[in-house]
Amino acid sequence: MDRWTRYAGVLSPIVAVAAAFLVGGLVVTAIGESPFRVYAILFRGAFGSVDGFGLVLFNACPLIFTGLAVAFAFRAGLFNIGGEGQLYIGSFLCAWAGLGLAGVPWWIAVPVLIAVSAVGGALWASVPGMLKARFGVHEVINTIMMNFIAIGLTSYLVINIFKEPAQMTPQTAEIASGHLPRLAGALQAVGIPMPSANPLNASILIALAAVWVAWFILYRTTFGYEVRAVGLNQDAAESAGINVRRTIVLAMITSGAFAGLVATNEVMGFRHRFLDNFSSGIGFMGIAVALLGKNTPLGVLFAALLFGVLNAGALEVDVFTDVPRELILVLQAVTIILVVVGNEIFVRRIAAREARAALADTQAEEAA
Repeated sequence: MDRWTRYAGVLSPIVAVAAAFLVGGLVVTAIGESPFRVYAILFRGAFGSVDGFGLVLFNACPLIFTGLAVAFAFRAGLFNIGGEGQLYIGSFLCAWAGLGLAGVPWWIAVPVLIAVSAVGGALWASVPGMLKARFGVHEVINTIMMNFIAIGLTSYLVINIFKEPAQMTPQTAEIASGHLPRLAGALQAVGIPMPSANPLNASILIALAAVWVAWFILYRTTFGYEVRAVGLNQDAAESAGINVRRTIVLAMITSGAFAGLVATNEVMGFRHRFLDNFSSGIGFMGIAVALLGKNTPLGVLFAALLFGVLNAGALEVDVFTDVPRELILVLQAVTIILVVVGNEIFVRRIAAREARAALADTQAEEAA
């Protein structure tokens, strides 16, 4: 019977996405456009060219990191909505360290900056983790407040201390070393015609590696087992000898490290500097990605790619139709709402049905 619950867990986000596109189609029809034409343009923008698909991967890359951050914490029973602050701290420290690595060979600078990015996010997440473990302060409140502090702190530092000289834009100078290469050149070398201006860079490879690392930690290590045990039942985990407080802190640290890795895309691969207020809610979108991905590493990957498709195709929809690109926000919001509803309908009700069936079997055996 367990397999039905597992199948329902996979089916519910698929049904939610299909239903969201149906709702979006009704909105498009109400506007006076053909939903078939609009969706054809949407997917043409994402998959109709190598350039478009490169934008899909580029948009999905930071969402993979923040989605993993939310999903990993949730596995420990923690709701980390501080990804926004953690990615700001990781990105700022990455840029700050990059400015000091002038003249350092790239093969040294790149791993150092990747590590600094992860450590920055991890340190910022450790504060709410320790407050939760030591004093029981709810991590939602902590992480929200840490977001405000991180955004305000990095903004002050960039504008007043590290701002690039003779520039009006609030940004640091370009990092001297540790650039991640854009993939257009490598693809062109093997005959794939990606425009040189496409922003897709090697950070996508780090994101894919992060998906594997998250999976390996959760399902192939003792720490991952402890994280999942604490997330399921803290009292039972403690009775089994698991140090719940330590696990909570380490889970938050690991979660923050994933969020901090957004810097590999934004600082090392794209802008090569820290830009004040560069994030357009990437940390919060990670919550939606994790929910749609059912808080699993592989699910996060596919959910981030879906959001990447929607974002990449939104521009063409806006240009070639009368439908505003805000329709994409509608699709994303409806998808998440339906995922939550679907979880109730498909998973919990099926689980309840299985429980009733098991009870009936037990009663039948006792009667016999």
